[in-house]
Amino acid sequence: MHKLKTKLIWIALGLGAVALRALFSGYPEVVEQYYSQAFFPVIRWSIDYLLAWFPVPLVYPFLLLLFLLTIRQVRLWWKRTYANFWYKSLDAALGIGASLSGVVFFFLFMWGFNYGRIPLENQLGLELTPLSLKELKAELNHETAQIKRLRNLIPGATTEPISNNMLPASMESLLRGEVEQLLDSHGYPTVGRVRGMYVYPKGIFLRFSSSGLYFPWTGEGHVDAGLHSLQKPFVMAHELSHGYGFGDEGTCNFLAFLSCIQSKDPVIAYSGHLNYWRTLAANYRYYEPEKYREFRESLPLGIQSDLDAINEVLLRYPDFMPHLRYVAYDAYLKAQGIEEGMLNYDRVIMMAHAWRLSQRI
Repeated sequence: MHKLKTKLIWIALGLGAVALRALFSGYPEVVEQYYSQAFFPVIRWSIDYLLAWFPVPLVYPFLLLLFLLTIRQVRLWWKRTYANFWYKSLDAALGIGASLSGVVFFFLFMWGFNYGRIPLENQLGLELTPLSLKELKAELNHETAQIKRLRNLIPGATTEPISNNMLPASMESLLRGEVEQLLDSHGYPTVGRVRGMYVYPKGIFLRFSSSGLYFPWTGEGHVDAGLHSLQKPFVMAHELSHGYGFGDEGTCNFLAFLSCIQSKDPVIAYSGHLNYWRTLAANYRYYEPEKYREFRESLPLGIQSDLDAINEVLLRYPDFMPHLRYVAYDAYLKAQGIEEGMLNYDRVIMMAHAWRLSQRI
């Protein structure tokens, strides 16, 4: 069969990478020291200083090249002569297996092993515990005071929703600086220059109940261009956090929150607090829907306008097969060692609450 040895090598590499990931799942300190803090920064530097100058997201040419190569390989396979149908089928199966194994191998070595690193809360000395309803309401009230204060600091803000032209012109570099400053203050390497780029068409992620994507094979973070202006800073900071070596979704939400709220730009800081506020509000509404409705209606008109505008944008892009997407991504997260699956996104509440208590804020 065609290039049998090469295919078997790639299959072995993919299976070997998965085995290595499983082997070190119980040794996060090894992953932290030798991969996340040593090997991955080399990958990060190589990607950023070789490819970060590219003016458009590399995911476009990457997927186009992958599509063309797939078509070429299928055509070559179809034209080859085999002794019988079974040899042809086996060669196809080995080719698919080799391709998928190559994808897995590069995913893990270029970024995926970061899922096995020491949890951020352990590094920061945070003790995470589920919030009681009383604590949840207190957290929500604290964040409500913050968004009221910050919105009043935004130049030109009225009772109308915050618009796109109020965002800083160099938001990507500004947020990269905030994320790097935060990570550097806690001793994490910030080698390289992670990109956070908008992708089109608008709604490409939103229709799959997502707002952004970190693409390990190109090392870039991507933000759905269809998002409301007030979601963009938080989502971009989240994807940049992935780019600096963090796989856990709750952790990246937490890093995005801290990165945004430390910004001197009031729109960025407001975006950070508002996105966290929305997570708290969604959890509180589950317990006391009527009281939440009354609470929301008591907010200043400007904040209500912002919340309504965000919801309006999200409604423009209804989800394709939401249940299937949830099940698939839930399974993916659990396969990476995140036991709570999709619930991991809301883990930011426990992390932010523990952090606030540790800072006595």
